[in-house]
Amino acid sequence: MIMGIGHVHLRVSDLERALAFYRDLLGFRQVKREGETVFLSASGGVPYHLLLTGQPAARPKPPRTTGLYHVAIRLPTRRALARTLQRLAGAGWRFQGFSDHKVSEALYLLDPDRNGLELYADRPRELWPLQDGQIAMGTDPLDVQGLLQEVESEPDAWTGIDAGTEVGHVHLHVSDLAKAEAFYTGLLGLDVTQRSYPGALFFSAGGYHHHVGVNTWAGLGAPRPPEDATGLVSYSFRLPDQDAWQETLARLDRAGIEVESRPQYEHAMSAMVHDPDGIGVELVGALTYRQTNR
Repeated sequence: MIMGIGHVHLRVSDLERALAFYRDLLGFRQVKREGETVFLSASGGVPYHLLLTGQPAARPKPPRTTGLYHVAIRLPTRRALARTLQRLAGAGWRFQGFSDHKVSEALYLLDPDRNGLELYADRPRELWPLQDGQIAMGTDPLDVQGLLQEVESEPDAWTGIDAGTEVGHVHLHVSDLAKAEAFYTGLLGLDVTQRSYPGALFFSAGGYHHHVGVNTWAGLGAPRPPEDATGLVSYSFRLPDQDAWQETLARLDRAGIEVESRPQYEHAMSAMVHDPDGIGVELVGALTYRQTNR
């Protein structure tokens, strides 16, 4: 049983430029560096939330290909979202848009490699609207001034992104919705939470509004990007224990899905599989996410 998203691994063309954005501006803390890969988290310890691998020869991800649409970083409170908005706006960072999704309030922007980012904070779950048994997400204009009022009366000195921040979901360009549904629901066991967006599906575990969104907005049958393109290398799912991890791998194996063992993280096992569009999905036991450096 999947618990949620763990970390996202991005390939970037200029590692120092990416760190200037994710670490120095956005406020994630650097945990460690292994060669050209830097591990970042909101708290400065495990779990990791972002892995950035620098590859100077990486080419920009071509438009109308499968892969990342955006990484969605969830702030724990509305105030934390407002502080992050204030931080980025004060630095002159350009936003692509602002949306009220009924279940959450969201800001949209691009990182230096033009990877899509969503920064958001959820509304209380009891306020999420339902329609025909599904979560009724929408896209309305965000009250940006109302959001900023959260910090106008008591401005805080910036000390980095809130330590309770995590990756809330990923949204992917795929080539075929039916194939994506068969993988994410039939094999990984996620539930479909919304079908009403044209050309898109949303999946989740545990009644969340979505942990994965997929769309065919890059075109039905869209090709994969080159292997050396910037963008998404993989993302991970957290599983509650080793039994759930092994059961999931066994189900994938029975379906003929190739499972690649991975180096062991701190106190956990990990395996990599790929969805129908070749997007890396890492399955990690929950012990990886135990705080070990308090």
